[in-house]
Amino acid sequence: MRKVIWLSSIILIVLAGCTQPAKPSNKIVLWHWMTDRNDILLKLAQEYQQQTGIEVTVQLFAPSDSYSQKVIAAAQASILPDIYGILDKKAIVADFIQAGFVSNLTSDMQANEGNWENSLFEKALADKRFGADNTYGVKPGIYGVPIDVTNEQILYNKKLLAKAGISTPPKTFDELMKDSQTLRRVGITPFVSGFGELWILDCFASNYAFNLMGEEKIFDTYRGKVKYTDPDWVKVFDLFARMRDKGFFMDGIVTKGNKYAEQDFALERAAFTFNGSWCVNVYHDMNPGLDYGVIPPPPVTGAAYPLKIWGSAGSVFVVNANSPNADKAIAFLKWLTAKDQQVLLAEQTFNLPSNKEALSVVSPVLAEFAKGMDQATHPNVWPLNEKPTVVEAFDRGLQAIIIGERTPQQAAEDVQAVKEKQMADGDSQ
Repeated sequence: MRKVIWLSSIILIVLAGCTQPAKPSNKIVLWHWMTDRNDILLKLAQEYQQQTGIEVTVQLFAPSDSYSQKVIAAAQASILPDIYGILDKKAIVADFIQAGFVSNLTSDMQANEGNWENSLFEKALADKRFGADNTYGVKPGIYGVPIDVTNEQILYNKKLLAKAGISTPPKTFDELMKDSQTLRRVGITPFVSGFGELWILDCFASNYAFNLMGEEKIFDTYRGKVKYTDPDWVKVFDLFARMRDKGFFMDGIVTKGNKYAEQDFALERAAFTFNGSWCVNVYHDMNPGLDYGVIPPPPVTGAAYPLKIWGSAGSVFVVNANSPNADKAIAFLKWLTAKDQQVLLAEQTFNLPSNKEALSVVSPVLAEFAKGMDQATHPNVWPLNEKPTVVEAFDRGLQAIIIGERTPQQAAEDVQAVKEKQMADGDSQ
């Protein structure tokens, strides 16, 4: 996960406009953090200059934490480039907007009967869209341009399933547990993922929380109206006890980083994994011949609500509202997210395109990931989020269940105790 870098909106507002405005030109500057996309962005920038005469200078600053620090420093000095990205929570994006550093793109998106807006995944646009009821005081509108989308699902190794006599991937949680035992009987580890990284464990668990209790009960829990000791939350914890008891997890999963879990799956050490759509590029580099498919986490039989997965924009650019070349920057981003350029980006980087029309040419695996966008949600578009201390307690409780140190009920009580302390301290939603 990206490290959260806090930013004071007061500092930004005070410092905005302290430098002399630049003059319009036929040159725009783009800052980004994506090492795997730098070459193709440079190539596309050259092509755009040939077509339009507008020079696009693409500058890479990595890793992402260093990039975010550079953006903050540039904002404080009012020297942001024409196009850049904000790798942080929506509240911080709101700070940038209110400080006057991000253009409202709504009129451009909705021009010509909304052609640009309608060409892109709605759930990708939601990442930087602020509705009329937003709690940040931001003027409603679209403030970012997604160049790709991503979601997290389960992947399965077709060869290993066939070796165990499993002809089709599981459609329910019970079938997943049955397949787990079948795989164990022939010496195959059923599942690996980077559950040493709390965000991916939290993502996996929240899929089933939506499935078992629905979003309103989840959000009411965040508000303090429902306790984590509620039977539905205990059921979520119990799923992890069931997975543990069925031998589902690879040994050491609660200390495994995601890059090591990706190696395990790529080298066929486990039949299933839970990962994001970016993994297509990773697995292609590690094992080009890997034969695998994609499914959402199989839902619990009889659950009252649809299972949801995390999915939203992958990489998003914003336009500097103080740029004298904002119109040219917007025109470039519109061109970059058009079908032809999106097809090229998808082919070169193995990422899901943000343009829906470009899906017609993506690989079968990416197409399977794309289907998941219909049932996608994401913390960035929720009306509220749980406090970080409570989220950590929740995820640590899951890890403790996996290794047999806590029961589901005990884990639920532990999380509720942290929640009650948070609320007693006055840190309520």
